[in-house]
Amino acid sequence: MGFTMGLNFLLLLAMAATNILSLYHLSTTVQSNPSAPAIPDHLIHQLSTVRAAINRLTTIQSSADHPSSSSAAVPSDLLTYAHIAPIASSCRNYPLLLHRFMNYTPFYLCPDDAPLAEDLILRGCHPLPRRRCFSRTPPIIPSSLPVDPFSPLPEKTAILSRYNTTCKTLSCFAAANPKLGFDMRIEKSRFAASNSDLDLSVQHFLDLAKSARSAIRLALDVGGGTGTFAAQMKLRNVAVVTTTMNLGAPYGEAVAARGLVPLHAPLHQRLPVFDGILDLVRFGHAVNRWIPLTSMEFLLFDADRVLRGGGYLWLDHFFSKKLDLDRVFSPLIGKLGYKKVKWTVGNKTSDFKNNGDVYLTALLQKPL
Repeated sequence: MGFTMGLNFLLLLAMAATNILSLYHLSTTVQSNPSAPAIPDHLIHQLSTVRAAINRLTTIQSSADHPSSSSAAVPSDLLTYAHIAPIASSCRNYPLLLHRFMNYTPFYLCPDDAPLAEDLILRGCHPLPRRRCFSRTPPIIPSSLPVDPFSPLPEKTAILSRYNTTCKTLSCFAAANPKLGFDMRIEKSRFAASNSDLDLSVQHFLDLAKSARSAIRLALDVGGGTGTFAAQMKLRNVAVVTTTMNLGAPYGEAVAARGLVPLHAPLHQRLPVFDGILDLVRFGHAVNRWIPLTSMEFLLFDADRVLRGGGYLWLDHFFSKKLDLDRVFSPLIGKLGYKKVKWTVGNKTSDFKNNGDVYLTALLQKPL
């Protein structure tokens, strides 16, 4: 309603300006020489500009009055993606969170509220950087990249006060829960060997790729936690970028402390990678049945976008109900038309057999 009234007001001003210019032209013409109705060039230019503005405003008003005609050409996939992807228009749905995020003291240190930014990101809103406050920095700056990505994580290289835990050091996170990925003694053994049919070691994967005469140079690890997969691949001269989120723990800081590259990207974001350049995309534990089906489909086809021909998609311990895997996820993955190099389904644990919970580990190769 307000938008339409504004357009009407602009049209009124434009028409008034046209009339005033016309009267001015008539008066100057009559006073100078009634028999010579020549129109000055600057008046012609002004009148043409005003008429063009009126035509443009009329077109905009017509589109506003009849939105169905202008939105009919918008692809349905784009409209669907707009509801789940982190685009700027999603921010308007969370004014209270945005108000909290932008409530800071100008020209001072920014608030230590990184979890608030993640709350917005997970809701499909990537807030712009604050323009008038200065980001906080850790007290110690690493002097060089670690030679061994499995060496103990350096202390005081990350700001940990923002996490709602009692831990104030990275070693505290390692001791509090070894499964989080901060204990390098445990992480060093991950991906090093296959303890079950569901496991696929890094060396086994590289051997499979070598036998297919497929070079593995560049990869993306989606939901890679503290970057252990990237660390194992780095030891084998493969560059891997890890997407991760700091959900309750400093995963991104841990990846960086290991000399690796973390991307702060949620699962529903378009992968920040060019088309057809990667040799491998790996989906870690974060990719599972809890992802909405539409988002999962976008994620799969975005992985296809960034993979080169002959590249690999690795679903590592994809968690699902057996019934959902058979009826929903297997057909969804099958849409890609990839070659099944490995496809293994197994019970999640012995305690969950009766619930029908299973893991899927799949290695798929994109056709040329």
